Amino acid sequence: MQPKWWGGEPLWVTAENQGIRTAIHMWPGSEAGIGAVEPAFLDKYNGKEPLPNKVHRILGWLDLPGQEDKSAAVVDMRPQLIAAYVPNVDVDGHKYGPNSTEIRATIHEVDKMLDMLFQGLESRNLTHIVNVVVVSDHGMATTDTNRLMQLEDLVDRSLIEHTDGWPLYGVRPKNPAHLQGLYDSLARQSLDNPNFEVYLRDKNMPERYHFCNNERIAPLWIVPKTGWAIVTKEEFNVTDGKEKGEVYHPRGLHGYDHEHPLMRAIFVARGPAFPHAPNSRVEPFRKFLM
Repeated sequence: MQPKWWGGEPLWVTAENQGIRTAIHMWPGSEAGIGAVEPAFLDKYNGKEPLPNKVHRILGWLDLPGQEDKSAAVVDMRPQLIAAYVPNVDVDGHKYGPNSTEIRATIHEVDKMLDMLFQGLESRNLTHIVNVVVVSDHGMATTDTNRLMQLEDLVDRSLIEHTDGWPLYGVRPKNPAHLQGLYDSLARQSLDNPNFEVYLRDKNMPERYHFCNNERIAPLWIVPKTGWAIVTKEEFNVTDGKEKGEVYHPRGLHGYDHEHPLMRAIFVARGPAFPHAPNSRVEPFRKFLM
């Protein structure tokens, strides 16, 4: 909610600065006033918003008068860019896991929501006018009690001032002089444990991660392999959990290596800007979302 924490320029700011009216429905960051610019229409986040309400909101914006209506005031005119966020898949993916019966039901509900949207466009004769793009910001990997590492087994927590991130662990030592020693110890352990890698932000962080040259990034990072997680004993005692057959939560996680297939996001588009044959596919490409 504080604009100072946001880097880059969101799409709605770019659009508004170019004179394109935007409507943003509960999109992350849209309430922060980034760049001191707000969308023409802005809905505050509500994680319990029923999916049909989202469709009604979008179609309601499309029903507003456009520039062709000379009697309409500018503040009441139809937006040209609409973005709507649907949190349900992410929430239930974390809660139940990406391969669960529950997440399948959630996806089915979102699919019905999209059907409502497409029917609304068709009834308004907008199918060949409006471009619809469906994206996700990440994939999801299933967690398991047998894929956990105890933080206390990896590092001396008394040396740590703060940890950042999750499931990746960014380590900020109390004494900067301990940084190299912490790294060296973890690097030695990683030789015998293939389930994590360790990097120093300013020395050997892979360039493709685009994760360096900023004080907000911890100086030392423990990076679990996809599907693995690092936990403190307060969060989950791994030994006890295995003995008692306990289930680790969340059941799904993301934030791993973006090149892993499980972390890939989706991009599905339809409209005049996408003159592709039905069911055609494009090669994977990289996108950066704020």
